[in-house]
Amino acid sequence: MTEHPEQPRRPLHYTEEDVQREVSELETKSATAARIFDLRRIIGGLFVVYGVIVTITGITDSQAAIDKAEGVNINLWTGIGMLLLGIFFLAWLKLRPTPPPVPPEGLPEERGRE
Repeated sequence: MTEHPEQPRRPLHYTEEDVQREVSELETKSATAARIFDLRRIIGGLFVVYGVIVTITGITDSQAAIDKAEGVNINLWTGIGMLLLGIFFLAWLKLRPTPPPVPPEGLPEERGRE
């Protein structure tokens, strides 16, 4: 194996503007990730998808399957319930979105205001 000579490290010089811009970009990415992976979106989406599947199953059930459940079309009612629950979660997400994170105290931009 041949060894590569280690290159000398150049010191990194960042201005305060560079640091603030980087922090701002990371906060934006963090807020976006928090909104994307909000549990209400995941739970609501899954309930809507499964609700559609179970509702379609309930609509297409045979009379034998309904008789097996003592005359109640359980798939239809369960599917409608799942759809309503999923729509509730998605509406809740839309009406009360995740608030942006509050920056911790002591950041350079806050010290400049004092």
